[in-house]
Amino acid sequence: MKFNISTKGFTDIIDITEKVSKIVKDSKVKDGICLISCPGSTVGLTTIEYEPELLKDFKEFLEKIIPSAQEYRHDSVWGEKNGFSHIRSALIKPFLAVPVEDGKLILGTWQGIALLDFDNRPREREIIIKVIKSS
Repeated sequence: MKFNISTKGFTDIIDITEKVSKIVKDSKVKDGICLISCPGSTVGLTTIEYEPELLKDFKEFLEKIIPSAQEYRHDSVWGEKNGFSHIRSALIKPFLAVPVEDGKLILGTWQGIALLDFDNRPREREIIIKVIKSS
């Protein structure tokens, strides 16, 4: 299954838990694993509590360790000035695996699945979901 999301870029964080959960439910897989993937080198997928102040903290943390205003060698190659977004994506991968049990994603009470668009412009992102049955 696939779905698309429009993003704003600049570490836009979007909760996709409900969409992924529905796909898992519709798959009829009782036990297995859900692989979530967003092809691209400037995007990430992770789990986080989708709470506004925590999301701000997370963005600030990423800005401290991988500043968007810093010059990166990659910027001179393509002129897009998005080297920071590629490095962030390398650390927070563009794929995520979540266990499925009794037809539901196994997530903590406050844990959700988040898409992070690190690029320096809005994008249309395609999210691919594969629900794999345990043998």
